[in-house]
This record gives sequence, structure tokens and C-alpha cells, in this order.
Amino acid sequence: MHVVGLMLHPERDCGGAVASVLDWADQRGIQVSPQEMRERADLLVSMGGDGTVLRALRLADRQRFPVLGVNLGKLGFLAEVDVPDLPDALSAIDGHSYTTEPRLAVDAMIGDRVITAFNDIAFVRFPGHKTAAVALRTAGQPFVSYAADAIVVATPTGSTAYSFSAGGPIVSPAVECLVVTPVAPHSAYNRGLVVATGDQLGLEILPSSGRLAVEADGIAAAEVGPKDRIELASRPGAARVVRLGMTTFYQRARRKLRLTDSAEIPATFGDEEEIVEHVTAIRDLPARPP
Repeated sequence: MHVVGLMLHPERDCGGAVASVLDWADQRGIQVSPQEMRERADLLVSMGGDGTVLRALRLADRQRFPVLGVNLGKLGFLAEVDVPDLPDALSAIDGHSYTTEPRLAVDAMIGDRVITAFNDIAFVRFPGHKTAAVALRTAGQPFVSYAADAIVVATPTGSTAYSFSAGGPIVSPAVECLVVTPVAPHSAYNRGLVVATGDQLGLEILPSSGRLAVEADGIAAAEVGPKDRIELASRPGAARVVRLGMTTFYQRARRKLRLTDSAEIPATFGDEEEIVEHVTAIRDLPARPP
């Protein structure tokens, strides 16, 4: 590998650990400008939090080089390694001991603009303004209307972010779909929707809606208002991330989201005797009051 692109968190003091990585890159790489990086980089190393990884994915959109996420933040859900593991990770990549995982992007067509996100595109009401009233159209046909504080259209990557906080499902990045989740819904129908990549997805801002901010990966990108129409399209394999086989998606999700088991149903995957014992314990639980 001849060129390594480095994207650092712009406001973080990275310290000596990152300095050693920069030395490693100086020895094996060629410094390039951001304009040259797309053409010459073999690998983009993102050092920061999940927001930095998302910026790196947008830079890697439609490019041949993958992204290696290095966690310098608290959550680091999208990162593959922590800083102490980075030299070994780069050596493994240099020795071709890695795989890549494709990530889906979502494009929102608003007028003559195209807004791209790898996590989600959210339509959010302004504080103090009217609720977001949005009609959802799928496969070219009206499906449902939402009244909510926001409507989130998330990729599988973004299913563990804003959509998850609003009650949406956790979706494996191997699944190619979009997840529509209403935030604090006020309408009778308050469920989300999973849309296949081949199905058309459109939103129409209803006359009763207030003006809405359009956020792409948490960054304000546009405004829409009553009678505006937005077409959304998913692009599977828009960018790729490096995987070193250290953990599965489900292990990372369980650890990063701090998922815990029900106090009444311990999660034991042992032999049959243990399972029978837990089933018996469940049967002995007191009945809920009517």
C-alpha cells in the first residue's frame, strides 16, 4: 500500500499516539492535498468519533479506497479499532489480512439539489414552529401520513443513531434498505417502515406542516416547507469500511449500545439443562395484576 490518507478530528488534541501513526504514514506514504486524495489514496484512516467516520465515508463515496475508523471519541460505534491497535491494524492491511464491508448511502433530491448521507436524512421541525406533517409515498403509491417532531430516513448504518433513539430497529449493515422512523409522533399511526432499495420512496410536506430543517448526518443542509416534494433513493455499496474480523456487527452493537438482558429472562446460551432451569424460573414468576 503506497498512499494512506489521514482524516483527523478537527478539534481534538490527538497527542503522542496519533503522532506515532503520522510518523508511520510519513515513512510509508505520500502527503497529498485533499483534491489529490480521491485519486491517489489506497486507504483513508479516520481518527475521531462517529462524525469523523461519516465525513470520511462521504469523501470515499464512489471511490476505490476503503475507510478505516479509529476511535478517539466516547462511543465510536462506526470505528473498527482504538488508537493503541492502529499500528497492528495498518500492518494487517498492508499484508492484505482484512476484508471490506460495503455501506449504503441515501440521496435526497430536493429541487435541483442532491443531498447525500450515510447515516440518515432527517426532516426536523424548528423549535416553536408547527409540527412536521409529512405524507409518505412508497412504490409510487400513497402509504401513510405522519405528524411528528421529525421524520428520519436512515440507512442500516444510521439505524443505531437518531432512528434508534426514536424507537427504530437495529438493522445489520448487510441488509440493503431504508428505515423511516417518526420522532415523537402525534398521529394515530406511529410505527416506522422498512423500505427495500428497489422501492421508490417519496415525501410530501403537507399544507398543515411548518417549515422543516433538512439534516444530513446531523448537519443542516436545506429547508423545506408545505407542498415541497422530496425523492429519496438508496445507493448500495456507495463506500466501503475496513473490517479486521475482530468483532461482528452484533457484538459491536451490544457493547456500544450497552444492551442488557431482561432481569426476568437471563440470556444464557448454555446446555439444555440451563435452558430448562430458566424456563422453569419464568413459569414461577407472579402473574401481572389485571
